[in-house]
Amino acid sequence: MLTTLSLIGFGEAGAIFGEDLVALGVTVYAYDRLQENPSTRAALYDKARRCGVQLCDSFAQAVALGDWVISAVTADAALEVAQAAAALMKPSQLFIDINSVAPSTKRTAFATMHSYGIGYIDAAVMAPVPPQRLKTPILLGGEAAALVAEQLAELGMNVRRVADEVGVASAIKMCRSIMIKGLEALTTECLSTARQYQAEREVLASLHQSFPHMGWEEALPHYLISRVAEHGRRRSEEMKEVAKTSSDMGVVPNMSLAIVNAQRGLVDAMNDADLDYATLEPFDWLRLIDTLYGRPFN
Repeated sequence: MLTTLSLIGFGEAGAIFGEDLVALGVTVYAYDRLQENPSTRAALYDKARRCGVQLCDSFAQAVALGDWVISAVTADAALEVAQAAAALMKPSQLFIDINSVAPSTKRTAFATMHSYGIGYIDAAVMAPVPPQRLKTPILLGGEAAALVAEQLAELGMNVRRVADEVGVASAIKMCRSIMIKGLEALTTECLSTARQYQAEREVLASLHQSFPHMGWEEALPHYLISRVAEHGRRRSEEMKEVAKTSSDMGVVPNMSLAIVNAQRGLVDAMNDADLDYATLEPFDWLRLIDTLYGRPFN
């Protein structure tokens, strides 16, 4: 049974997993680079206290303390973190990479870990973490995937081994992201335009008629656009890895690259308007679009 765990990255997913595992008796350590920023340090330590997680003074200390090390950082930092951790870990430890990056990125991380004799797990988180928490579906790949799946299942986690090779789990996640994050981007552009023509009700009614079980006339538009407004910067970085996933196989990533721009574009527009997501809660997509674009077209 898992007794100690280190989290590298203490954002949304890391905090939820950490809090829930602590409640199950696991000792959880964490390190986040925001600890180095005076403007974010206090809030981070406060969050750790609420979760029962022990923040470490350094990356090296966090890596050294856990039997397993889970990397939950941004896509652009994932490989750097894995390579830095490999040089600090012991062969008795295990590195679990839950970051949303291309299979080739994870294979490069695995190769580094392997050269140091460290076990590596390719983990793909297949849904947003907040609603389901430990029950969020996670796919695993790697030589020790079956063992890890068994131990995490004992803790109540919703995990499944899909391959003994590194890269399969992440490929599943990356391909899914084209559709899911693409739908978010399409909805944002579609309804932002429709609102300017005061056509949003008819557009949503038409979408509901075509796809009656999705919730187009209910909460779905709010949810999809809120994901971009809250996480567009992180999602745009992930979509760069999705584009790499396609291009590595010779598939031209036209849609993935467009989604990068769409996800980042809304966040940039919010920044230009001095809008912070926290001030928009409870989220209403109409309020956001009207604030960004002014009054609808007459």
